[in-house]
Amino acid sequence: MSNHTINNRGRLAGKRAVVTGAAQGFGYGLAAEMLKEGAAVVLADLNLPQAERAASELGARAAALPVDVTNAESVETMVRGAAERLGGIDIFVSNAGVLKAGGLDEMTAKDFEFVTRVNYEGYFLCVKYVSEVMKAQYAADNTRWADIVQINSKSGLAGSKANFAYAGGKFGGVGLTQSFALELAPYQIKVNSICPGNFYDGPLWSDPDRGLFVQYLRAGKVPGAETVEDVRRFYLSKSPIHRGCTPADVAKALFYCVEQTFETGQAIPVTGGQVMLS
Repeated sequence: MSNHTINNRGRLAGKRAVVTGAAQGFGYGLAAEMLKEGAAVVLADLNLPQAERAASELGARAAALPVDVTNAESVETMVRGAAERLGGIDIFVSNAGVLKAGGLDEMTAKDFEFVTRVNYEGYFLCVKYVSEVMKAQYAADNTRWADIVQINSKSGLAGSKANFAYAGGKFGGVGLTQSFALELAPYQIKVNSICPGNFYDGPLWSDPDRGLFVQYLRAGKVPGAETVEDVRRFYLSKSPIHRGCTPADVAKALFYCVEQTFETGQAIPVTGGQVMLS
């Protein structure tokens, strides 16, 4: 990706960004919104062929790289490759995540470890390696600002019945964000989390075999629910705005994180009022 593909118009004009877990779903939607606002974006994903197809759909300022966020060597290689391809990294969006629902009786130690490695340890590994690039950029030009944004969850703000593996990792992610923010502030690297509500139209929720609607129905998380549609109606009723969260909603919070220079270490809710801070 050469410099002539950089767009000089939009809220992210000229910014160089990486989004993990961007081959589909929320990550893809965020990458698309960032591209609309002028950024050049590397879509990093475990599924490289799907990421390459997604990047091709999004146009010349999008590219794809493989990454396994649970593997340090893979993350380091991806970060170096993205920095070389883009000429630097201004925004890193740690979006890759997994979820396996289940109560104490159903959750195995193996599944708990898998969810925690991706959602918690994966975030640490991404920040470890991308911060090295951002620190070097600051050393070369101390007028630069950079942003690390973790896509967290409303489950990082309030506990989630029969979903403790996911919620626990997301709560831990907020702690990482606050701690990283304190450590990286001297290098003008802001670190924030965004805590979205439920993206019902994406594969995480709507996949007919593995989506959360199906998982929650099987786990009995919604009392009295007999069908997937019962589960959907239950969750839609929990937000006073009565709809799901979208990538465009979260992108607005992401743009705020990048544009402002006086906030770091925050967990920003975008939940439609389903979770309200006290």
